[in-house]
Amino acid sequence: MKPNIKNIAVLTSGGDAPGMNAAIRAVIRTGIYHGLNMFGVMQGYQGLISDNIKPMDARSVSNILHLGGTVLKTARCLEFKTPEGMEIAYNNLKKNDIDGLVVIGGDGTFTGAKLFSERFGVKVIGIPGTIDNDLSGSDFTLGYDTAINTVIEAIDKIRDTADAHDRLFFIEVMGRDSGCIALRSSIASGAEAVLLPERATSIEELITKLALGASTKKTSSIVIVAEGHKQGGAYDIAKKVKETFDHYDTKVTILGHLQRGGSPSSFDRILGSRLGFAAVNALLAGETEKMVGLHGNEIKLTTIEDALSAHTFKLEPDLMEMTEVLSI
Repeated sequence: MKPNIKNIAVLTSGGDAPGMNAAIRAVIRTGIYHGLNMFGVMQGYQGLISDNIKPMDARSVSNILHLGGTVLKTARCLEFKTPEGMEIAYNNLKKNDIDGLVVIGGDGTFTGAKLFSERFGVKVIGIPGTIDNDLSGSDFTLGYDTAINTVIEAIDKIRDTADAHDRLFFIEVMGRDSGCIALRSSIASGAEAVLLPERATSIEELITKLALGASTKKTSSIVIVAEGHKQGGAYDIAKKVKETFDHYDTKVTILGHLQRGGSPSSFDRILGSRLGFAAVNALLAGETEKMVGLHGNEIKLTTIEDALSAHTFKLEPDLMEMTEVLSI
């Protein structure tokens, strides 16, 4: 039987990502359209524990589509990882008569949601909101497209100064154990090399590649380093390269949290809207412990357990090959 859901709450947890506000807006307005009472939880799971839960109407989410970050704020909550913390959160949901929960975030957020649902029977649907694109079950996660555009804009500017001074730039991008941002931004920016967590590249191989470029009269080079690369971060790798290859003046740029901010791209605004709309409809259809995600151009459901599984397939083989072919 389908649940008789009347009250739905939405929260954002973990790292923020552009497009979260579009998803929040879609969740709130879709629920109101169906005659539901809608609530926003401030500061993620911490807000469930501190009972920072507020009613929201259609006007509560006006003029937020273009905003980066999340209007509901976010926080990492160690207390929610304990049985006692989860019980407090559950009691606060019961106190507010909330019978459905939409969580927007990444793997940590989904892990907490799965355990919460299993222990207390809370009906929960996840929306993948992380710039890392490291969840299975969705071709793109919220914020990934905007983050790539931010990286490319920065690299385009760095390329100008690299060319002017015959420099070798090592640019570190986010992604933890996922090279998704690094791979796509390397192709879009014309980088000479990219170092990915999913592909072993030795310092010797990198130096050989850079030396080949120098021998064919390349006056500058860009190397993109995913922060989770096995050889270390951009500073470590640049130091190792400099010790044996001093053809260029070597510089390092860490883009860091710059990649999380900014107004979401049109793609992320539309994706967030589609996922928020689908999340509420999934709850109304009786689904739980599922994630809504983009497959091709369709929104489909994946179990949260499957969403947390390995994600290495996301590095498309043709893009991997292109990084070698197009950088000569």
